[in-house]
Amino acid sequence: MANKLEAIREGIMDGDMHLVQEMVQAALDEGMSASDLLNKGMIEAMGEVGRLFEEGEYFVPEMLIAARAMKAGLAILKPKLVDEDVQPVGKVSAGTVKGDLHDIGKNLVCMMLEGAGFEIVDLGTDVSPEQFMKSVTEQGVDVICMSALLTTTMPNMKNTVDALVEAGIRDDVKVMIGGAPVTQAYADEIGADGYAPDASRAASLARELVVGA
Repeated sequence: MANKLEAIREGIMDGDMHLVQEMVQAALDEGMSASDLLNKGMIEAMGEVGRLFEEGEYFVPEMLIAARAMKAGLAILKPKLVDEDVQPVGKVSAGTVKGDLHDIGKNLVCMMLEGAGFEIVDLGTDVSPEQFMKSVTEQGVDVICMSALLTTTMPNMKNTVDALVEAGIRDDVKVMIGGAPVTQAYADEIGADGYAPDASRAASLARELVVGA
């Protein structure tokens, strides 16, 4: 069992999705719990991928193929997680703000968040403040993640925060922002709860905001 967990971790870090799929299925067939596979295999591996990225040993391509390998294994694991009633760390809605159609960074953030144990509501691109608000009121998300690649669309981050305040639901959700032109100073200015410069730190920040670790 331990050998299969190690193989899953190595497979994710190497971006070998076929190995990850094979080992996840084999471990399930041997009776390993889906919870252990998720927490001791996948989440640990993606945490290590994030650490290596922050230390400059991994770059976006390595992080991307690791996340894809994780998703391949998670697809096999999900029905078992449902059967075992394994609850996600939290629920996150993510989207590129209104007027902005760039989604590569947002997609990578979604994959890293999923690898950190979150349930993801991917709102896509060109997302209005109303759509972000609906994810809070109708889907009960714990965190909103907004991305912008254009300085001209950044004001829609503020518009979303303002809309949450006006609707009286700002205290019900944490707000994270990111994207090439976005800064911590801008996050502070608009009243966001956090800023992440990359997908790895977005995952660790979301965990910190939701579970304090």
